[in-house]
Amino acid sequence: MPYISTWGAERDLSGHIIVGRRGIVFADESPLDRDTQGALWRRMSLHQREGKPQHGGVHPQRQRRAMQRLLCQVCAGPSDQDDRGTLWLLETAEDEWEGWPNGLVTSHPPMCLACAPQAVRYCPNLRNGYVALRVAKSDVCGVHGPLYHRGPGIQAVPGDHAIVLYDEPQIRWVLAEQSVRELQSCTIVDL
Repeated sequence: MPYISTWGAERDLSGHIIVGRRGIVFADESPLDRDTQGALWRRMSLHQREGKPQHGGVHPQRQRRAMQRLLCQVCAGPSDQDDRGTLWLLETAEDEWEGWPNGLVTSHPPMCLACAPQAVRYCPNLRNGYVALRVAKSDVCGVHGPLYHRGPGIQAVPGDHAIVLYDEPQIRWVLAEQSVRELQSCTIVDL
């Protein structure tokens, strides 16, 4: 199971989410609940490898750590680096644009070379086609999670999941579940 996956014994500990002066807040929020850019992060217990693997579930803290430190999303070891950059495996895009994949924003952490074949074989996102990239430059630029809006009184109502960049005003209205990076200086490679 990938390092970033959730396990059956892990529980959401976020508590009650309400509307504050500038966006959503936890009713019992502490300074550790927000990142340095002001995004509120989903709280989740840490019980890796306890219970059954939750296929498709992503643990917010482990995913965030993998993105911040450029760790392999499968084994949590260092991602593979060479003179062209960090190794990323991404699903094939249907909406490629001029210069793609430069400028792509992703919530998928990088990979190490040893785990790449396993990821291609078992990851549902990669089964229908993938592209291997070497990325020379990438920056954490935002988060992915449910975007909330104001309900009656101080009630916060969750909406659709979205990628919200740190420089967007909605950053105070998203409950961050995954960190995202913008990929630049990309080279498409063979595994």
